[in-house]
Amino acid sequence: MALSDAEVSKQIQHMVDFINKEAGEKVEEIDAKAEEEFNIEKGRLLQQEKLKVKSYFERKEKQVEMQRKIQRSNQQNQARLSILKSRDDNVDKILEDVAKKMGEVTVDEAKYQKILSPLIAQGLFQLIEPHVNILCRKRDIEVVKAAIPEAIDQYTKATRAKVNVEVNEVNFLPEECSGGVVLYDKSHSISVSNTFESRLELLSKQMIPEVRGILFGQSLTRKFYD
Repeated sequence: MALSDAEVSKQIQHMVDFINKEAGEKVEEIDAKAEEEFNIEKGRLLQQEKLKVKSYFERKEKQVEMQRKIQRSNQQNQARLSILKSRDDNVDKILEDVAKKMGEVTVDEAKYQKILSPLIAQGLFQLIEPHVNILCRKRDIEVVKAAIPEAIDQYTKATRAKVNVEVNEVNFLPEECSGGVVLYDKSHSISVSNTFESRLELLSKQMIPEVRGILFGQSLTRKFYD
């Protein structure tokens, strides 16, 4: 039995409505899935950016802390250097005062002669030469000559060797020298400086750590001493 036009139209409309319904549901499903994927991607990107920001500020914080440590270390070093310089200045002042006191000894010729004799003898022992010349200040020529016999006596008794000692009366130590002598062999190739300045320098190198300890206390961190 053939369908009427009305029935055909009704069936066609029914099919169209079904298709539209299916299409609408499919669109909703696609939209829902797209929304879900968008939210997931948005969350991932947001978390990624949060980690980047966190990492950035952590690096900055470490840089700031490092700069603070460097600055603090520099300040501590500057303070330490300042303290060390002040200490060295005080020690140098003490050595200068000692040098002046040593120079005053030469005023008393008797005391000065007693000091010169062992200085000359020590020079003889170091040179061990048969002929020795002595350089001194021009004003000390006579007191040096007076000190030589005792020095020779000490030397010959200890070594059983003869030695001829002469004072250089042409060339002299500078007048600003505090005192003492310089001994040298006949060829002037070997010399021993026993001036007050050279003796004080040698003594100061040995005594400075002890002087620092007396003045400022022993360092708790220092392991070795000069």
